[in-house]
Amino acid sequence: MNDILITTVNNKKDLMRFIKFQWEIYKGDKHWVPPLIMERKKLLNREKNPFFKAAEAEYFLAERNGKIVGRIAAIKNDVHLKYHNDDAGFFGFFECINDQEVANALFDTAKKWLKKKGLKYMRGPANPSSNDEYGMLLEGFDDSPRILMTYNPKYYLDLCANYGLKKAKDLYAWKIEYDKITTSEKLKRGQEIVRKRYGIKVTQLEMKNFDKDLEKFKVVYNKAWAPNWGFVPLSEEQIDEMAKDMKPLVEPSLVIFGEVKGELIGAALVMLDYNQVFKEMNGKLFPFNFIKLYTKKKQISWARILTLGIIPEHQKKGFDAVLYWEILQRAAKLGVYRGEASWVLEDNDMMNRGLELMKAVRYKSYRIWEIET
Repeated sequence: MNDILITTVNNKKDLMRFIKFQWEIYKGDKHWVPPLIMERKKLLNREKNPFFKAAEAEYFLAERNGKIVGRIAAIKNDVHLKYHNDDAGFFGFFECINDQEVANALFDTAKKWLKKKGLKYMRGPANPSSNDEYGMLLEGFDDSPRILMTYNPKYYLDLCANYGLKKAKDLYAWKIEYDKITTSEKLKRGQEIVRKRYGIKVTQLEMKNFDKDLEKFKVVYNKAWAPNWGFVPLSEEQIDEMAKDMKPLVEPSLVIFGEVKGELIGAALVMLDYNQVFKEMNGKLFPFNFIKLYTKKKQISWARILTLGIIPEHQKKGFDAVLYWEILQRAAKLGVYRGEASWVLEDNDMMNRGLELMKAVRYKSYRIWEIET
């Protein structure tokens, strides 16, 4: 291990080396989707990303004989600590060659940084939080990731396990297929009964009222997901920034709200899988690749349900079935017949059972690891 040099990212040049190292790891991997470099720079910017107003992080590079062989981030999230009071810090943005010594050096470095911050546990990967890319791919290596989901070499699992990291929680991704679900008379009748019983009204995002509808989404997000393991509430500024980034890509008909007697009861945010377009861009949006976002939009064959939440006092009434059914019909009108619902906690029995009843198939899983510092 003496030949491994760990350095911190201290300038723009180092940050680009940190970002571009992924291209070395995934060279020739047909399933990998290169991230947009401009998006990574923004995400990792500790001065401009609003996440870092209540968090801090250090980025590390591992070098051997002058060549980068790994990277990792150590992250202290004050909002998580305040919300969960569990003394947990995080590692994220982990990439490494298939070498246990390099992985050990990276994990040791991140763990030591977190311990100095007074944290007792290291958990991850979080890039940089549970509201961003989260978890390490555990099953489903034969497919590209959907938008904002992670992907990694299978050997990462051995690097983590051999270091002593243990499972903290697994996350599921479910494949939803239009033909399988819409042939279910039980589901079709069930959601019709719920609509009639409660008079649920489903509306969609209106771009002219974007800010007003965004406020509705904020309410549902922070109420519906609050009880979940690992949940961290988003600040107003974080949601606004995320909305600004997603606005050019959002499909208004796939951002829906449920209301009963004028009261907001739930919402769903579904994104077309732009990873199918990003895959061809090799990390660059300009000068001409941005045109592909629009010219190739009709070729996108997948969508991802990023969030579908029902406010707690309105749960267990079947409203989620109505929103799922609505999403399927709206996506089909766009020529999209396959979707992913992700990620879902392994012990979120209500949601997992509901997806099973809809004939969805659990086709990928992800792991959150943990170790004492």
